[in-house]
Amino acid sequence: MSKRDYYDVLGVAKGASADELKKAYRQKAKELHPDRNSDNPKAEEQFKEANEAYEVLKDADKKAAYDRYGHAAFEGGMGGGGQRGPGGGDFSSAFSDVFEDLFGDFMGGGRGGGRQRAARGSDLRYNLRIDLEEAYNGLQKAITVPTSVSCSSCDGSGAEGGAEPQACPTCSGMGKVRAQQGFFTVERTCPTCSGAGQIIKNPCKTCGGAGREQKERSLSVNIPAGVETGTRIRLAGEGEAGMRGGPTGDLYIFIEVKEHDLFQRDGVDLFCRVPVSMTTAAIGGDVEVPTIDGGRSRVKVPGGSQSGRQMRLRSKGMPALRGGGSGDMFIELAVETPVNLTGKQKELLREFEKLSEENNPELSGFFKKVKSFWDGSA
Repeated sequence: MSKRDYYDVLGVAKGASADELKKAYRQKAKELHPDRNSDNPKAEEQFKEANEAYEVLKDADKKAAYDRYGHAAFEGGMGGGGQRGPGGGDFSSAFSDVFEDLFGDFMGGGRGGGRQRAARGSDLRYNLRIDLEEAYNGLQKAITVPTSVSCSSCDGSGAEGGAEPQACPTCSGMGKVRAQQGFFTVERTCPTCSGAGQIIKNPCKTCGGAGREQKERSLSVNIPAGVETGTRIRLAGEGEAGMRGGPTGDLYIFIEVKEHDLFQRDGVDLFCRVPVSMTTAAIGGDVEVPTIDGGRSRVKVPGGSQSGRQMRLRSKGMPALRGGGSGDMFIELAVETPVNLTGKQKELLREFEKLSEENNPELSGFFKKVKSFWDGSA
C-alpha cells in the first residue's frame, strides 16, 4: 500500500513553516490520540502516520530530502549518506515536542510551569458585624486579623540568614522530571523539591523554611455609608503572605448589619411601626417619630386613620451605597386600645358609643338585629 504524502497527512501546504507544521501536528495528535478514540480502530494507525510525517518534516535535512525525492528519499540509502527511514525512528521524539502543549493543563503548564518558587498567599475572610446606625453613617473600624506574614528572620526567603535557595539538583530547577515509558514521555512533579524547583539546605529556624510566620495584624477598615448584610469589601495585599517571598493574598471583609429595635430595612428603605392613641387616630393630630439619623420628624395623622395605614417620609431611609440619594422611611400606624380605664372614662366612652349609634342609624339597626338574634337563640 502506497504511503500518503506527508503534507497531506498533516493537512498543510508544501511550503509550510516550522510553526505551521507543529500547529498542524498538534491538532492531529489531539484528534487521533488512541486514548480519545477507543471506538475507532483506525485511529492508532492514523496517529502513527501523523507522527511519521512530522518526524520527517520537522527536521530540516529530512524535509529537504523528502521535498526532492519524496518517500524514495528514505528507501535504499538515498538522500545523501543514507537517511534513517522514518519507520525506524523513535516517534516519541516527535510527540514529545507537543506533549506539554497537549497536556500542559493537566501537568501544571508548559516548560517550567511546575515551579513554585514564590507561591501566592491565600485570601482571607473577616466577618464584621455593625449597627444599623453605623451602616447609615459609615465608619472607620479597627480590626485585628490573625494571619501569616513574611518571616522577619529570613525576609521571606525561607533560608537561614536570608540566603538564596539553590536549584534542585534532581530537576535542575524545572520542578518536573521526565521518564520514558515506551511510546510516551511521562512528566511528573519532582520528588526532591515537590515542584518548587529549589531546595533550601539550611532552613530558617523561625519559620522552618516556609518564609512566613503567624502573627496578628491590626488594620483600619473604611466602611462606606449604605452597606448592608452581604456587602464585601476587598483589601488588596492584606491577606496571607506568600510562600518564600511570594505575593500576598487579599483580605475580604464581609459585612453583617445587626437587626434594629425600631427599624426594619428593605434595601435603601426603612419601615417603622408607630403607636398612636385611639383619639388621635379618630380625630387626627400630630405624632413625632424617630429617624435613623438620630433626629425626629413630625407626622400629621389624618382623622379616621386605621391600624396598618402607611405614610412615607421621603429621603429618610438609608443612603445608596454607590451614590444616588437615599431611600424613604415608611410609617405604619398602630392604633392603641386604651386599658385600665377609670369610671369617668368608661362613662364617656359609653356616651360616645350612644352618640355614634344616633349618628349612624344603619349601624344602630345592625346592633339591634344582633341583639334580637341572640335573645331569640336564648
